[in-house]
Amino acid sequence: MTDPVVSLIPVRVSELAVGKPLPRAIYDWHGNLLLAAGCVIESKAQLDGLVDNGFINDTAWDLSPKQPKEPPPVGTIRRLSSIPEPADPPQAGNTGKDVVVGMDDVRWYVGETLYLQQIDNPAIRYTVRLIGFVKNKTVLVTAPALDGKLEFVREGQTFIVRAFAGKKAYAFITSAVKSVHSPHPYLHLAFPKEVRCTVVRRGVRAAVNIIASVALGNPERLGAAVLNDLSMGGASGTLKQALGQKGEEGVIKFKVHAAGQDEYLSLKTVLRSVAPAEGGDGYKHGFEFLDVSIHERLILSAFVHQILAEGE
Repeated sequence: MTDPVVSLIPVRVSELAVGKPLPRAIYDWHGNLLLAAGCVIESKAQLDGLVDNGFINDTAWDLSPKQPKEPPPVGTIRRLSSIPEPADPPQAGNTGKDVVVGMDDVRWYVGETLYLQQIDNPAIRYTVRLIGFVKNKTVLVTAPALDGKLEFVREGQTFIVRAFAGKKAYAFITSAVKSVHSPHPYLHLAFPKEVRCTVVRRGVRAAVNIIASVALGNPERLGAAVLNDLSMGGASGTLKQALGQKGEEGVIKFKVHAAGQDEYLSLKTVLRSVAPAEGGDGYKHGFEFLDVSIHERLILSAFVHQILAEGE
């Protein structure tokens, strides 16, 4: 496994087009070449793959002497369909390096979930949907609401806006330009001068407080856990007693509230660690999830991203 190349930043959508040569080489997160400079993007599917997984080398962000692997001659193509999902790169912290991109460099979708947090009152947060944007003018979102009731937003009120798209998290500061109530309520936000982007890795953990049911071993032993953190790959939680030995497999069940609805997860797991909890109150258990289905991954992803956005 190679070290992450810190000089890589997310590819800019505005630089890519089907049928046009690439202005610069595109790499994956590990620095492996996906498509060399000068190569022509052949299809919409290839373009989508590069947008979702591609990075470009920006020496202005380089903090180490490491560089991407020497690219093969121009014209050599490493097909995206043949590239397996990369393993998590070594990391010093939970999140990737912040980089700055333009609003139109992100592939936004109509209906994208955005999280608005008031700057002058950080405890107040809204979940809205993206309607669209007009470059350098306005960003249109659904009207903020709490408990089904529309919230009053004054002109000039400032927000931190956060969103997640694929493996990338975005954040920008904006202000309310105008609330529109007819024929349907929506909100105009000022077009941001810059958007900060961070790569969200599989191991990033969200702080939670979730009651879970745990079953381990054969014969099966049952216990109730309080989960303290949760990621796409696993969770850690506290039980009153040590429930099993490292390496034992079982099932962990818990409920999350994701994308506006309650979801119940029953995940196959393996116990990776067990130790007395700090302060001597029970035992801390570390779980790794096994064989997570696509549907379960989507629920986990939505919930973890939601917690990260709301908690920042």
